Amino acid sequence: MSDQTTGRAEVRKQGDREIVVERIFDAPRDLVFRAFTDPELIPQWWGPRDTETSVDRMDVRPGGDWRFIHRSADGSETAFRGTFREVTPPERIAWTFEWSGMPGYVSVDITEFDDLGDRTRVRTRSLFHLPEERDGMLEAGMESGLQESYERLDEVVERLGRA
Repeated sequence: MSDQTTGRAEVRKQGDREIVVERIFDAPRDLVFRAFTDPELIPQWWGPRDTETSVDRMDVRPGGDWRFIHRSADGSETAFRGTFREVTPPERIAWTFEWSGMPGYVSVDITEFDDLGDRTRVRTRSLFHLPEERDGMLEAGMESGLQESYERLDEVVERLGRA
């Protein structure tokens, strides 16, 4: 994937319990890392465009908890939550991830930010306890939500780069 251009993220299964996502952003690593860790920026890109995301809490440090809430146009809500295990600016974040649509299915996600000069490769490895948990997350539409979120993230880092 070293020659991938920006656009759609590559989402693939690895082994029997893991999902690997890779995407290149046309922005320096510090801006992309900031977008992942700044609670003011998360609502600008996290989730599909037809939802409103709010940050209930986001304590970006090892042991710190995070929780984001999506509100759909019909008023329904879904939440995402976890705990930061490692935060190494601007290189790496390790955190747990649980979606309220699949309670009890907690993955451990490691997101790495590779410096490509004026571009950044973001690679996330999500490890689930069971293959069924991983497959359930994919079947629930994880990839389409991720693709739209990353399109929105492109817009956020472009604005940050102009500021």
